[in-house]
Amino acid sequence: MIRRELKSLLLLALLWVSSSTVWAQSPQTKYLRQALAAATSDTARVLLLADLSATYRYSHFDSVQQYARKGLLLAQQLGYTKGQGRCLSRIGILLSERGNLPQALRIDLQALRLNEASHDTEGTARTLNQTGLLYYALEDFVPSLRYYFRARRLYEQAQVKDTSQLISVLTNIGASYEGQGQLDSASLFLNQAWQLTRRSTSVHQSCWGNPAPYVLRELGLLQVALGHPDAALAYYRRSAQAAGPENDLRSACRAYQYMADLYQTRQEPDSCTYYARKALQLGQSLPFIIGVVRTSSLLTDIFRSRNQPDSTLKYMSIMLMAQDSLYNPHRIKQLDAIGFAEQQRLRQLEDEQIQYRASARTVGLLVGVSVLLILLTLMLRHNRQQQRTNQRLLTLNGRVTQQADELKVQRDSLVRTLKELKITQGQLMLREKMASLGELMAGVAYEIQHPVNNVRKFAAISVELCKEVRGELGKGKISTYDQEVMDEMLQNLGQNQEKIMHYSQRAESIVRGMQEYSQDGNSPRQPTNLNMLAEEYLRLTYHDLRAKHHMFNCALLLYPDPAVGWVEVTRQEVGRALVGVFTTALYAVQQRQTMGEEDYVPQVSLTTTRTRQGVEIRFRDNGVGFSEAALKNLFQRFPTGETPNDNSLGLALSYDLITKRLMGTLKVLPQKDEYTEYQIFLPLQAL
Repeated sequence: MIRRELKSLLLLALLWVSSSTVWAQSPQTKYLRQALAAATSDTARVLLLADLSATYRYSHFDSVQQYARKGLLLAQQLGYTKGQGRCLSRIGILLSERGNLPQALRIDLQALRLNEASHDTEGTARTLNQTGLLYYALEDFVPSLRYYFRARRLYEQAQVKDTSQLISVLTNIGASYEGQGQLDSASLFLNQAWQLTRRSTSVHQSCWGNPAPYVLRELGLLQVALGHPDAALAYYRRSAQAAGPENDLRSACRAYQYMADLYQTRQEPDSCTYYARKALQLGQSLPFIIGVVRTSSLLTDIFRSRNQPDSTLKYMSIMLMAQDSLYNPHRIKQLDAIGFAEQQRLRQLEDEQIQYRASARTVGLLVGVSVLLILLTLMLRHNRQQQRTNQRLLTLNGRVTQQADELKVQRDSLVRTLKELKITQGQLMLREKMASLGELMAGVAYEIQHPVNNVRKFAAISVELCKEVRGELGKGKISTYDQEVMDEMLQNLGQNQEKIMHYSQRAESIVRGMQEYSQDGNSPRQPTNLNMLAEEYLRLTYHDLRAKHHMFNCALLLYPDPAVGWVEVTRQEVGRALVGVFTTALYAVQQRQTMGEEDYVPQVSLTTTRTRQGVEIRFRDNGVGFSEAALKNLFQRFPTGETPNDNSLGLALSYDLITKRLMGTLKVLPQKDEYTEYQIFLPLQAL
């Protein structure tokens, strides 16, 4: 047992030596100094000075005072209330650690008012927490818990990123419950604090440092109260070890003090003396008055029991001086007076709030009565007006009945008129269809004349070739030369037959297209070469317009996309839609040609493109463009304003076919004095 204890003493001694090199400053001190040097605003400097002061709170009190007063002076010069509150709060820490509790309470209350005035939630919560610590130092746990819970509520509401202070508040609550003997509540809050410490990622970045030494120390005290001294000793050692990297002399002092108390309870005086002296040395170096009082009192008892009067007198003198600083009756009275004044201030605020609420209720009652009187007056007035209105309604009721009968008659007349308009509209659409069919006849005649002439020509040539072949065969013996001539003649005959078949199919295609065009729109979908279909109808439309206007000429530019290929469509619907667009565009070109422009070259271009979504057909002309008024009525069947041209109904029918029957889109994109482009898009589901 003695050997194991000596090993523990040696381990802690080595730990003290290794950590003394670290205890030059807090881990965050360096970074805060760098931030202070790079700060660009005075308000930022004030807050950084306050945080820098906090990093020395448990290691070097002179630095706490230096940075806090420097920040306070700058904040007062700027009139920066938030900065004044935070710097005053740091000075309050210094006074409480040195044992001047009344002055610390006075400073804390002053800082609290500044925190609240500047709406500094984090600063307010911190000041409430350290105010509770003042009462905890005097073992007055009721007011300390009141301050702690106020601080906890503010931290949780504000959701502050730095969790080190919330951990500190939870630990303080657990310590206060432990002081009251409520061990279940103490265990609940201390374990919450420890779990939050382990999960938190921000405790190592806080100017307040890692709260782990404090939490571990209080968990050790809880184990002592629960009767587990070995577990308590392990927590104390972990607390002292964790205090080293944080430069937390105060936590190390308390850990050694509690270890000394535990060894005294276990009647191990050597270990008790060793740790009590280490605790006293750290407490005097700060100075930490509360720690000095407790460790000097412990050492006094130890040396008194050993009958060593010199050492007893030495430590008793230290104890009495510290007790006089901490428990001076005059200071206790001051503390009570300050606390009583604060309670009176809070009670006065509560009374003012109660009076305000009572006044608000009275005003609300008066407003309610006034509103009721106004409503009553309005209701009486409304009743009188209602009576007059009823009399007028009786008079008007007869008129309304008469007008209703007249409206019924007018409605029936409008229904009949609407039916007649629908019939007329259908007739007009049929006429337009027949008119367009008739207009295409000239183009059909021209287009079909060419293949028929070729069929006639190649058929006549074939007849002559047949006669020559029979003549050669009638000669009897055929020479090699004659054989070659006959082979050439037969080859020409075969080519002529192929051309006859080609032009026959061409004529048949034109005739079939016109038959489909003239049908009523119930034709089935069938595989169609969309490029050829568009080209055929463009040529038919063009030759139809040339038949009417013999001087009209136009260049037809074709840019088909081979990828379009064969698609399943209703040929006659696509044909009608294209004819309406082609007619409108060619008519615009013909109109511009009649204007006699010297450099004008009439032309139209047809471009097809296959996309992932469907097929796009773009038709462009350089004819007369559309006016803004005409564009508004471009796709209306019966426009009320200016119309695009005489073929506006055909374009409206094309729009209806493309958008409603083929589920596609038709857009007109005019470029003033340059060209007009018609964009037709047919989606895949329509193909």
